[in-house]
Amino acid sequence: MAPPPAHRAYKRPAISDQQRRRDLALQAQSSRRADAQARARSLANSLLSPSSQTDTTAQSEGEGDDHGEPTVADVATAASKLRGSEARRWFARQIMLPEWMADAPPHLATDWHVFARPAGKRCLVVSSNGITISRVRNGSILHRFPSALPNGSKRDISGPASSYSILDCIFHEPDETYYIIDMICWRGYSLYDCTAEFRFFWVNSKLTETTAGYPPSTYHRYRFSAVPVYECTLEGLHAAYSGSTPYVKDGLLFYNKHAHYQAGITPLALVWKDEACSQYVIDTDSKGQVPTEQHVVLELQEDGKLTTSDDPPIVFGSLDNEFIQKSNLRPGNLLRFAVRDERVKLVDGKMEISELQFVGRPNRARAFADSHSKALFQYAARNAPLRIEDLVVSIQSNNMEVESTDVEMQG
Repeated sequence: MAPPPAHRAYKRPAISDQQRRRDLALQAQSSRRADAQARARSLANSLLSPSSQTDTTAQSEGEGDDHGEPTVADVATAASKLRGSEARRWFARQIMLPEWMADAPPHLATDWHVFARPAGKRCLVVSSNGITISRVRNGSILHRFPSALPNGSKRDISGPASSYSILDCIFHEPDETYYIIDMICWRGYSLYDCTAEFRFFWVNSKLTETTAGYPPSTYHRYRFSAVPVYECTLEGLHAAYSGSTPYVKDGLLFYNKHAHYQAGITPLALVWKDEACSQYVIDTDSKGQVPTEQHVVLELQEDGKLTTSDDPPIVFGSLDNEFIQKSNLRPGNLLRFAVRDERVKLVDGKMEISELQFVGRPNRARAFADSHSKALFQYAARNAPLRIEDLVVSIQSNNMEVESTDVEMQG
């Protein structure tokens, strides 16, 4: 990784409100820490709400029992029985999804980890009762198989058979390996409210206690491997960006060290790409070609508004009833639109689009609309991309601030 050229040796101006929302997210997780059990109970109630015979039985058994609050294992058990839209909603809420990096965060070197993201399918892997199941983001089962994870095969049941382990992984098809990027639960112990720094430590330490990293065998269909995680110093960034990996890279992932495992899209985790570390920087159309204009996928709402996948969603436009009826569209449909650069304004860190051009429907495999940060990243990638040199300058600025503080303290 070469040093930044002279004309780039300055800090790139911020174009988003990402840092403000990051500060709010860190404050909010502190207040949520005390009610983790209540959050699990609320999630379990939403999982068990469909009026099936199984759900009714589960609810009635819990009535009147003040100590029958569901654990992470209970939630995972209920989730494993879900299908269709319920499964999609559950996984959309459970997976910690990074925002796209619009601006380099301050204090990269001291407050962040970085690692090369494996190319592949993001999924949650759950092992319990002698079986291991992986589900992709839309809730569909990717694999059902025996593994060397705790209670992941009939041969490897230790402790309570129902004890769950839940890993956040990316399945890398070329070497048929599950690369672990995070850990949610291990042998029934929840890590939701643990910092990213602690979770990364546990991934490495707990994986070595098993044979899950061994080559595949009869009772261990796929290998599991921890991704190398670095402190986001100049050396760590260089290792993640330029270092060799056993997998194909698809950008870099940055995790705030203090971040808990937060459901949904969060500014405490960031994804960044350029042409040197990813084959897919600018989105392609349905034919796999880079369109001349930016494309964005949005979800149609009941009132005709077109929104992102953020929570709360951001409105980018709307369709009138006549067009909706004529095109046989329904609420919940995902629609692809083209965006001209001159129709985009950045106001208080948010994109405002004055005109959307309907292109059609995205691939059927697509389950969710784009997030606001992805749309903003795509816009910047076409006009004023955040480059690796900008990340280097941000780290160097951080280092100079630390050195200045040390000098003041010594004085």
